[in-house]
Amino acid sequence: MTVILFLGGLVCLVVGAEALVRGASSLALAVGVAPLVVGLTVVAFGTSAPEMAVSAAASRSGQTDIAIGNAVGSNIFNVLLILGACALIRPLLIAWRLVRLEVPIMIGASVLVWVLVLDGDLVRWEAALLFAGIVGYTTWTIRASRKETAAALEHAAPGGEPQATPAPWYVNVGLLLLGLVLLVVGSNWMVDGAVEFARSLGLSELVIGLTIVSAGTSLPELATSLLATYRGEREIAVGNVVGSNIFNMLAVLGIGGLVAPTPLEANEFVRGVDIPVMIAAALICLPVFFSSGTLMRRWEGVMFAAAYATYVTYLIWNASDAGAPDVFVDVARFVALPLGFAVAIAAAWRDRAHPDLVAARAG
Repeated sequence: MTVILFLGGLVCLVVGAEALVRGASSLALAVGVAPLVVGLTVVAFGTSAPEMAVSAAASRSGQTDIAIGNAVGSNIFNVLLILGACALIRPLLIAWRLVRLEVPIMIGASVLVWVLVLDGDLVRWEAALLFAGIVGYTTWTIRASRKETAAALEHAAPGGEPQATPAPWYVNVGLLLLGLVLLVVGSNWMVDGAVEFARSLGLSELVIGLTIVSAGTSLPELATSLLATYRGEREIAVGNVVGSNIFNMLAVLGIGGLVAPTPLEANEFVRGVDIPVMIAAALICLPVFFSSGTLMRRWEGVMFAAAYATYVTYLIWNASDAGAPDVFVDVARFVALPLGFAVAIAAAWRDRAHPDLVAARAG
């Protein structure tokens, strides 16, 4: 039964990701919205459905610390592991708009959440502030994109190549909905199967929760972004990650805080380790993305994935009876993190000076 659940979930994830990417890219063409914006909104919000479900259920049941931990952990997974894995498949061409607007918004939302929970919890009016932020961001993003697309078509040279006729809107919407349903079902089945297998190996509930369950809610983002990258829809792949992170901070925590009977709790570990790691991961996106041609290369993908492996290692080690030594955090904080920023900034500076090298690597 465990193998059947796991394999069935994997099939649902692959089929669901394919349907979601196809529907999203066609819908973008049909309604005059850039694929990047569809990735930032429709795809990102849809693939964040598991995080929303887990956080809302945890909030209503009084497990308010899980609500914040789930959203923060998913953001770390999205940036470090998903972007890293996508860059390993194919160097990612990052839209300049992400560097100029969305990444700063992602960083700002992360810092805002940190400031709001420094006192140990997220009260209802603070949750309402976060939710108002996602409403405003989504409305502005879609309106701005439609205006830009209309302006581009108006100034397009006459006699250009005719664009392919997109499928009817209801077909694309149907693909989107089918993809979202299959992604949610597939991620649940895979998590259930993996948990059963981990228990059969004698792993503790704590280790299972820190690894399998926390990553499980991000499986839709992982499957969607990997498939989009493989199919060349790299704007959707990156937009999905950045948009999901914005959604997790503003919508998941906002709605979770509004439906919770008590304020959402942020324990000392979340405030002192998890949220700073999340902010650092968001911050390092700026120098990595800020290069000529806005290219994220394979070696940068390795750096991101290695950083996530280090973070998970620390979580598991710290959960053991002995606990992780303080030197682990000190090395990460004062050596690895500054070194990573320095390397990323140096690479971005080099790329700005040698755009021909970037163009050669982008293929």
